Amino acid sequence: MVAKRLRFFLLFILLFNFFINVIISLATILGVSRTGYNLFAVISASMSAIYICLRACKKTKRSEEQDDILNLPRLPNRFSFKDLKIATENFGHKIGQGGFGSVFEGKLADDTKIAVKRLEDGIIGQGRKEFLAEVETIGNLHHINVVRLIGFCAEKSHRLLVFEFMENGSLEKWIFGRTPDTVLDWQTKVKIIIDIAKGLSYLHEECRQRIAHLDIKPQNILIDKNFNAKVADFGLAKLIDRDQRELNTRMRGTIGYLAPEWLTSTITEKVDVFSFGIVVMEIVCGRKNFEHSQPEDGARLISLLQEKVKIDRLLDMVDRNEIDIQLYGEKVVEMMRLAMWCLQTNSSKRPSMSTVVMVLEGNLSLETDLDYNFFTSATLNANDHIYIAISSEINNSHLSGPR
Repeated sequence: MVAKRLRFFLLFILLFNFFINVIISLATILGVSRTGYNLFAVISASMSAIYICLRACKKTKRSEEQDDILNLPRLPNRFSFKDLKIATENFGHKIGQGGFGSVFEGKLADDTKIAVKRLEDGIIGQGRKEFLAEVETIGNLHHINVVRLIGFCAEKSHRLLVFEFMENGSLEKWIFGRTPDTVLDWQTKVKIIIDIAKGLSYLHEECRQRIAHLDIKPQNILIDKNFNAKVADFGLAKLIDRDQRELNTRMRGTIGYLAPEWLTSTITEKVDVFSFGIVVMEIVCGRKNFEHSQPEDGARLISLLQEKVKIDRLLDMVDRNEIDIQLYGEKVVEMMRLAMWCLQTNSSKRPSMSTVVMVLEGNLSLETDLDYNFFTSATLNANDHIYIAISSEINNSHLSGPR
């Protein structure tokens, strides 16, 4: 970079001298007074040299941007901003809104349906190189239960991500929608839970570096046309080296899904296991972790779980109108106990996601020695204000910074 700047400076000096000599010669031929043509020469030469240098700088910047791409050979498809404007009909069909930007439905020239996430200007906490490095990481994730990144756009200030289109949207509408068309039967719920577990197991244990998602919640689980569930939205994800036991990072995620160790800012991928436990309970019970509409003693799902397990009345938490689930009472209780294993306050006592998969597939027994004093904001007494204080920061978090 220093060498390039020195070359620009030398080029500027040479061009400046050249234009002065040319203009002085012209002025002499035309009989312009020396004072007049000296002033004219200096101004004209300066403007010309500056113009040429600016053009050279612009070309070099484009060259450096291209170098960024060439230095990251494993990037997925690169789209121009114009391509994506056409594909989305000028971003005319909005299908989602997140903390980092909006998602639009689109279609490529070959009729492939896509979802285009347009990151908002001003909230992108990365430079171009960091953004491309993140795209390279996400683009090389290949698992049936992880949403596939098709391509990206990093043109001028534009930052866009292009994903496979998921016909059935997010899990949120299927467990919180409460309409006849969105009621999931027990077998489908179990399949979705297994799919999420497999996706997280892949991220935590099968990639070159462990990937902590850090924002597992129903809104970030997408459902395809065959009701396969896929983990999505890696805007807050962090990489953890294989020889690195834990990670120090600022608090990030979504209120209601945060593991207790976030209060220390020293975390591992086990924070995802805790969030997974919350999501499992939401799927099984068909309600959000916190609902203002519920009576005060039942507003917090995990607090209610803590009470019901101690009196062995876990099925009280299941919607009595869901007859299908009532038929699988024993299986429902087992699933809740798996969730409780994931919700252990001590992260070392939580299972790995590969262990969770083995339990779900019937290849391993549940842990029975569990602590039922789960971490909730209610048990933190005055710590409710901590969640409120960080909510604006979390909700406006940037795309994850340099790894």
